[in-house]
Amino acid sequence: MYTMNEIIWPKGYLPGKTDNFASNEIIVANLSAADVWEYLNDTSKWESYYSNVDTIRFHNVKGPELSQGAHFRFNTFGFPIEAEVVEYEPPTANKPARLAWHGWEEGSTESDALHVHHAWLLEDLSEGRVRILTQETQNGKAAKEMAETTPNPMINGHQEWIDGLAKAVAKKRS
Repeated sequence: MYTMNEIIWPKGYLPGKTDNFASNEIIVANLSAADVWEYLNDTSKWESYYSNVDTIRFHNVKGPELSQGAHFRFNTFGFPIEAEVVEYEPPTANKPARLAWHGWEEGSTESDALHVHHAWLLEDLSEGRVRILTQETQNGKAAKEMAETTPNPMINGHQEWIDGLAKAVAKKRS
């Protein structure tokens, strides 16, 4: 029997207890967590495989690679997002890669604030497969509106992100 790892959630961001939740996952053959990590960790590659992100810049580190505690800004889903990397674990032979940031809408006020916890898990599986999991919980007025939209734009957007990520890595390897 094989047990897959799961996202580690901070207080206030547990799925089912937030205003919106999106979960997207794919399992791809002939890729590794290390292969995928290179394209996820380097934000200068994001725009090459994901159309819903732009204007990435860093505040307290040079970038474009992410790191623990890195503060960065980007546009996505029509929102300017400020973010701080709160979990950063590159993959090893025995552990999956973990990446998570806490983000908030730049310029928002307390009454309309959008706060998110966006987490990634890249896990090597048996027979040369990799699992790419991304999940995001959100709180705030905009999160409530997205949760009521069918289909949920977060589900569609994040699916584009993980599909594009896997295709970009596979293309590099071929």
